[in-house]
Amino acid sequence: MAEGPDPVDSMLDLMRRLPPTNVEENVNALIQICPDYADDLLGSVDQPLKVRTDRATGKDYLACDYNRDGDSYRSPWSNEYDPTIEDGTAPTPKLRKLEIAANEAFDTYRELYYEGGVSSVYLWDLDDGGFAGVVLLKKAMTPTSPDEPSGSWDSIHVFETAERGRQAHYKLTSTVMLELVTKQNNKADDTSVLSEPEKKASEQGWNSSGEITLSGSMTRQTEQDWPVHEPTSHITNTGKMIEEMEMKMRNLLQEVYFGKTRDIVYDLRSVDDLEKARRQRELQKELVGFIKR
Repeated sequence: MAEGPDPVDSMLDLMRRLPPTNVEENVNALIQICPDYADDLLGSVDQPLKVRTDRATGKDYLACDYNRDGDSYRSPWSNEYDPTIEDGTAPTPKLRKLEIAANEAFDTYRELYYEGGVSSVYLWDLDDGGFAGVVLLKKAMTPTSPDEPSGSWDSIHVFETAERGRQAHYKLTSTVMLELVTKQNNKADDTSVLSEPEKKASEQGWNSSGEITLSGSMTRQTEQDWPVHEPTSHITNTGKMIEEMEMKMRNLLQEVYFGKTRDIVYDLRSVDDLEKARRQRELQKELVGFIKR
């Protein structure tokens, strides 16, 4: 008798078909249906990062599956779990020293490129003698009024390191989750803050209101070799790789995905009068014909 499909594969296949804006609700619903596969599902599905506050230091940090042990999360600043647990997973003293330096370095990176937000770095040892880590970055745009846009950017960079003499081989997997929400709710009698087309519509008694949500995720991988002169060289090497990867992914989002979305919208609904544009094209053809004569 043939075996049925793997439940985890089926759940992941279902997640790919569900709206990305509801990923947390969908994951929780699947865990309630199949609680025995909760750890496998949580370790396979990227979710928006959660911001928590370290009670010992007062600093914010990011919570994800990589710093989770049961229902507790480890802070990179104090190395303590919240809620407190005994024998929680923690890096060795040598790796913890490198983790502290990495958090300080990427906190500077976050301030330079994000001008706000929260960053966290977590490291752990591998069985083959190397180590792995994850660099988390999050920035949320909180609206101050109902009409202002909102959104969030979540970066998850997971890397593995294997030292080979004075060289180290790095394998990086980067995921960016982006959500943008644009709202508009203009009153018909308030034309002082509207554009000209909106003012004309408002003068005719029309109300302009609506909400557009764009969200999704992108994952890319790369492998590189870099020289290692001292333990902190790993921070420099992974920092260069993450900086380059984030630049590439941001350009892809802006030029390819947003550009494609804009092209689709223009194909579905023209901004200008199509009949007027058609007459202009015919007039141009006639002028070209007269010039050729």
